[in-house]
Formats: sequence, structure tokens, C-alpha cells
Amino acid sequence: MGWYERIFGGKAADPLEKLDPKLREFLDKESPVKLQKAQEEKQRREQQQKQADVKAAAAAVQKTESHSSSSTSADKASGVPKESLYQDGRYAHLWKNYRPLSEIEGESKTDHEKLQDVLEAYKSRKEQIGRAALENCALEQFEWRDCMNNGSWEAKLTMCSKQVKKFERCYSMQARLLKTLGYLSTYERPPSVDEDIQMHADALYHRMIEQEEAIEKAKAEKKPLPQFAPLLIKPIIAAEDEKFQLSQEQRKEMNQRLAKIPEAERAMEEEAIKAEYRAKAEVGHKIQDLWKENEKDREKRKKEGQETVLDKVSGMWKGSGGNDK
Repeated sequence: MGWYERIFGGKAADPLEKLDPKLREFLDKESPVKLQKAQEEKQRREQQQKQADVKAAAAAVQKTESHSSSSTSADKASGVPKESLYQDGRYAHLWKNYRPLSEIEGESKTDHEKLQDVLEAYKSRKEQIGRAALENCALEQFEWRDCMNNGSWEAKLTMCSKQVKKFERCYSMQARLLKTLGYLSTYERPPSVDEDIQMHADALYHRMIEQEEAIEKAKAEKKPLPQFAPLLIKPIIAAEDEKFQLSQEQRKEMNQRLAKIPEAERAMEEEAIKAEYRAKAEVGHKIQDLWKENEKDREKRKKEGQETVLDKVSGMWKGSGGNDK
């Protein structure tokens, strides 16, 4: 397709890229102008790529933050909830006393059911991370299966260990990226936000692989190692408590887990572990909020003279617990 690029001006390649390093160094000394222009062009492209990465990450965060506020403001402006087919405000009087089914069911749930919902939401998030990581590693999984079915006898003798390691690394790194980007957060959010997190994690992983391949290629050719800017792994879902700090016990456990991880992957694993602790802290805050809400309801019933037997038993149990302390 060289004639096509000559006519229509396709992407020009560096004519000196495949030369011997010593010959290239000689040409660089004799005629540095052209090489300097090529290097400047390469640096300019890398700078543009970095700026594009920063803008993409910022856009994803802005989209997530604006989604919830825009949906709420749209409901207020039109006077109808999102369940209405007519968002222009028609039949608003029919929707005036509407309450979502989830809100009605939430009022009729027992304390145990509410607690189960919080724990199930966290458990579901952990399972969804596994599914999302598998989806992002579909190509690596296909290569593994194809090797087992159609690979050479040498590959089958090693049980396709090369493909297995490639898939396992993809899965573990994708899971770490998903956790770091906030996928474990149990706050309600639209499916589009989960898709944004999943796509961003996949893009970061493949960019990391491209950088590693470029470094390995430079080592094999005995060229200077390329320098890359660190990957921007900013959580798309903001943490509930931005001042969250690990306890001594958590930090000790984290260091024990990091000791089993290769040094090159420890930084990313550390961020993933911190994301796990933040998610657990969110669950703990929700459980505390449930207990506080139940205590307020119990006090309200007591003042109104509608205290139930369960309320009395609960009050006696708390009183005895306080005395024991």
C-alpha cells in the first residue's frame, strides 16, 4: 500500500528507524537537523497522547458527577419522575403523589432485611468485579483455549503455560484497576458508570502492556529505555470519606499481602487494597446509619406510647449491656 500513502499522504514512518544503531549515531552527528525534527515530532505526539489521557480521565469523572445531578434537576424541572414516559411535564398532576416501589418496599423491610441488603450489595460488587475482569480478558482467554485445542504439541506438553500466565496476569491486573477506579463502591449508580469504569480499566491495562513491550524491545535492541509518564489511575467513583486512613492492623495486613506480589506490581496492588478497605468502611458506615435510624424510630414510638415488645426487649438488652461495661 506504499503507492496509496504516497498519493494521499499517509502516515510517514521514520526512514532511519531500522538502521544499525552505530550508523544512526553517525548520521545523527553528520546531519542532526532531520533527526532532531523527527525526535521533536515523536515527543510532540507523546505529549498529545498524555494530554488526551488526562482529558479522557477528567471527562469520565465529570460525566459520573454530573449524571446524578442532571437526573435530579430534570425531575424537578419537569415535575415528573424518571418513570414517566412524558418528561416534558405532561400529566404531572397524576405523578404528584407517586412513590417508587423500592421506597415503599424499603419502609416495610425489617431491620434484618435492610442489613442483608447492605451486605448483599457489597458481595454482589465483588462478584461483578470478577465478571468485568473476565470480559476485559476475553482475548487472552480465547488464546488459552485455542492453544489447548489447536496448539502445537510443544505448547500442549507445557499445558499452554505461556497463555495461562498471560491470562492470569490480565485477570489480576484488571481486577486491581477496577477496584482502584471505584468499582467496589456500593452506592447506587446507573449501569453506564460501571461500563465507563470497565472500559477505562481495560484502556489503562493495554496502555501498560504497550509500554512494557516497548521497554522489552529497547532492551533486546540495546537501545536507551523509553521514558513514560505514570499511568493516571484516578478513581471515577469518589470515596465517601476522602480522609480515610488505614489502621495499624490494616496496614500490617496490607504489607503482608504486598510482600507476596512482584515489586513492579506492588504500587497498583497497594491502591487496590486501599480501595477494598474503603469499600468495607462504606459498608460499616451504612450499617451504623441503619442502627441510628432504628434507634430514632424506637424513641419516637416510645414517646407516642406505641412501643412494641421488641422495642422493650431491645432497650433492656442495651441497658444490661451498658451496665456490664
